Amino acid sequence: MINVALFGLGRIGQMHGENLHAHKKFNLKYTFDIDKNLSKKISRKFNTISIDNPKIAFKDKNIDVVFIASSTPTHINLINEATKYKKVVFCEKPLDLDIKKVNICKKNIKKFNPKIQLGFNRRYDPGHNSLKKDLQKGTIGKLEKIIITSRDPAPPPINYLKVSGGIFKDMMIHDFDLIRFYLQNDEVDSIYSIGSNVSDKRFNKIKDYELASCILKSKNGVQCIITNSRHCSFGYDQRVELFGSNGMLISGNKNENETQTFTKNSTSQKKPLLNFFIDRYVDAYKLQLDELASYTIKRKQPISSFEDGRRALIIANAASASLKEKKQIKIQF
Repeated sequence: MINVALFGLGRIGQMHGENLHAHKKFNLKYTFDIDKNLSKKISRKFNTISIDNPKIAFKDKNIDVVFIASSTPTHINLINEATKYKKVVFCEKPLDLDIKKVNICKKNIKKFNPKIQLGFNRRYDPGHNSLKKDLQKGTIGKLEKIIITSRDPAPPPINYLKVSGGIFKDMMIHDFDLIRFYLQNDEVDSIYSIGSNVSDKRFNKIKDYELASCILKSKNGVQCIITNSRHCSFGYDQRVELFGSNGMLISGNKNENETQTFTKNSTSQKKPLLNFFIDRYVDAYKLQLDELASYTIKRKQPISSFEDGRRALIIANAASASLKEKKQIKIQF
C-alpha cells in the first residue's frame, strides 16, 4: 500500500480524501487542516490520524506521498518541505499566484530530483484525453485550431473570488494547460485577451471578470480560442474542439444520463448537464489517482508536471497583461 498524507480538507480536499480512501492502492494515513475540528471530523470519517503539524508527515519515513489540496498560498512551502524529505508530491493547481515564488521553488528543489504531479484533472478526462490520442494518430491531419469553451454553472462565493487570483489564474488556467497538452512540442507564442462584466456587477468591485476570452497562437501558427464564463444557466459547459487539415475532433458535455424525450411540444430533449466539476470530472479524478499510484511505484512520469503548472501560470500572467495593456503579448517561458 502507498501511504499518503493529505493536506487541506476543504471542498476539493474532501473529494480527494474520498477517492484516496476508496482506492485500492492507497492508504490515507494522515489528514491535516488548519481547522483542527474539521481535521478531526474528517479523520474519523476516513479512519486516519489527524495531525496538527505537517512536519509529522514529512518526518514519517513510511509516508510515500504528500497530497496538497490546501489553499494556494500554502503550496510552495509544502512542496519545498515535501521534496526535501524525498516524498512524491501531488499538488492541486495553481502552484501559486506569484510566478517569482514558483521560479525560486523550481531552483531550490532541483537538487532533490523532485517527483511532482500537478492537479490539472482535465488532461485525465476520458473524452478530452482521447482527443490527444486521436490527434497523435493523425486522425484529423495537421492541427490548425483549438477551441475550448468553459463555463461554470455559478460563480464561487465572493470571499473566495477576492483571493482567487482572478479568472485567468483560477479558472482559465485549466484551459491554458489543456491547450499546451494538445499542442505538445509546439509551444504557445502569444496571447490576446478581453474581459467584461455584463450581468454580475459584483466583479467590478473586486477588479475581476465574469466573462473572459483569449486568442492564443502557437509558434507553428495554430490558433487557440478560449471562452470562459463564471455563470451558465443550463449547467457546467465544458467543450473542446480540435480542427485539423483532414477533419475535426470534439469532446462534449456530459448529461445526467443519455436519455432523450420526444413529445409534440419538443424534439430530442436531453437531460440536464452535470452541474458541478466534481460530477463532470469524476472519472478524471480517479484516473489521476491511478497515475499517481503508477508514478509512486514505477516512477512512470505523469502527464501533468510541476513545469506544466509553471507554464500555465506564465500564460495566465500574460493574459492579465494583455487585458490591461489592450494588446497582444509575447510569451516567454
